[in-house]
Amino acid sequence: MNRGKLFMVCIPIAICGLIFSCTGETLPKPKAMLRLSYPTPVYEELQTACSYTFEKNTLAKLQKAKHAKKCWYNIEYPSLKATVYISYHRIHNNLDSLLRDAQNLTQEHVVKADAIKPEAYVNKEDRIHAMLYRVSGNAASQTQFYVTDSIQHFVSGSVYFKVRPNYDSILPAANYLYTDVKHLVETMTWEE
Repeated sequence: MNRGKLFMVCIPIAICGLIFSCTGETLPKPKAMLRLSYPTPVYEELQTACSYTFEKNTLAKLQKAKHAKKCWYNIEYPSLKATVYISYHRIHNNLDSLLRDAQNLTQEHVVKADAIKPEAYVNKEDRIHAMLYRVSGNAASQTQFYVTDSIQHFVSGSVYFKVRPNYDSILPAANYLYTDVKHLVETMTWEE
């Protein structure tokens, strides 16, 4: 057989083989979902030179806030690119003002928030009266809180990520940090 004729016979057979070999049903690829997981929190008690103590996640680093008042701290989460900013105030007949400021700070997020869910926490034995706010949506901060003994001490704080707020993307990290902030509030004690 001549080379040209062999070529002419083989090409159509190869094309037919390709056409008929793909008879299976074509299915779309399932959407991949990003699964973020974080280590189980391990907490350690922090002794500060201030009038309060609490427990923080060992994953985080405590730093004195730059250019801030005494007893203001930042809890840095490098792996989550997030910071919990904590401020402390002595109460001098100004509890109403401090509460109003903390609540107003949370309400500033209403513009971008889908919802703001408050959660009260009270421990009368340890003189802890607190409010945690869980903010959903593309707000700048997903968690805000304040803790007070209603007599001398007032601590407020907020969680911020070092990324543009995209709620769907940061939700797992926001939930993880909410749990840490809740633990911080529940373990707060006052020094006299």
